[in-house]
Amino acid sequence: MTVTPTAPGGRARVVAVVSDAIYPYHMGGKEIRYHHIVSGLVERGFEVHVFTMRWWDGPPDRFEDGVHYHALCRNFNMYRGSTRSIYQAVMFGLACLRLLRYRFDLIDADHMPHLQLFTIRAVALVRRVPLVVTWHEFWGFAYWRKYLGPLGMIAGVIELLAVRVSDQTITPSPVTRARLIDHGAVPGRVTVVPNGVDLPAIAASPRSPRAYDLLFVGRLIEHKHVDVLISAVGELGRVGIVVTCAIVGEGPEGDRLVAIAEREGCADRVEFMGGLDEQAEIFGLMKSANLLVLPSTREGYGIVVAEAIACGLRVVTTRHEDNQARLLVDEGVNGWLCDATTASLVAVLRSVLTAGAPSHDARDPERFGWDPAVAEVVSVHDRALAVRSRRRAR
Repeated sequence: MTVTPTAPGGRARVVAVVSDAIYPYHMGGKEIRYHHIVSGLVERGFEVHVFTMRWWDGPPDRFEDGVHYHALCRNFNMYRGSTRSIYQAVMFGLACLRLLRYRFDLIDADHMPHLQLFTIRAVALVRRVPLVVTWHEFWGFAYWRKYLGPLGMIAGVIELLAVRVSDQTITPSPVTRARLIDHGAVPGRVTVVPNGVDLPAIAASPRSPRAYDLLFVGRLIEHKHVDVLISAVGELGRVGIVVTCAIVGEGPEGDRLVAIAEREGCADRVEFMGGLDEQAEIFGLMKSANLLVLPSTREGYGIVVAEAIACGLRVVTTRHEDNQARLLVDEGVNGWLCDATTASLVAVLRSVLTAGAPSHDARDPERFGWDPAVAEVVSVHDRALAVRSRRRAR
């Protein structure tokens, strides 16, 4: 292992990663991304400290797989009903003041839930270190109003201000990059770093003995529109196309979705599998399923879609402008696009399923590897540190 001597004295660079949720306690796309980025940084000789909420039992500080983990506060519920918790955002933001106890060369912070970025910016100024922020998506005023009602205007202002706090910005999507620049980010400071997938783990994962026609993987939250998928399963059954569907994930929509399956008369064909502990289980299900269906209208990148494609699984997702997973789909080759409505999804599924299932074909999975992403993140960190050094020299 080669130590990267970019810190004073030739020692290993110390990187502080700040995210309110981490893998494997929370299995969203950002958590999986940080897991691989952090692992890649450690493999390259960096000293990485992850600051988060207290997701584990035992002492607040621990060391595992070469990574230092620090709990800044207790584990506050991230959701209130189907929306992100304002209380959690405030409490985690305040807890980030505890970063002042530690020393590091650079901070790499996740953008959600925004409020903590202002605290982290203050810490970065006091410690005189650069701040790199990763934005998975940018919502804007219209979406915030839909999401939070009247409070959405305040949230929109906070998001707009948060765009300006970082020295460098990383985003996995060119669409998100354009939106950030449109709302005040400096173009030369915003770098697109596509997410990857765990190709060795995919290759090592055996096909699951449980084969489903349709598979969903993700959080059970409103914008994923799992209700549309379940309604489509029911509608297909009523026209003589009987399909099975596995739903992998947990979330506040769970009970409502079970009730929808009962109402649609397809509860015996829809299996709610909950959150699976092992990623290999998910890859195995992908290898044995017929289609991954992600009716989401909001994805900053869509790691699950990249994983499915790398597994050779065809994908159906939406063409909604806020769903960046659509950019991974080569329509008619590795997937298809639809609207986020039952009628549109049924039409696509009916066409694909009745046409027969071609053999799985993992098309160019190497483009989803994590090594290029880690290398580009290191380059962004280097640029942020170089700018800060020049400022100090003035």
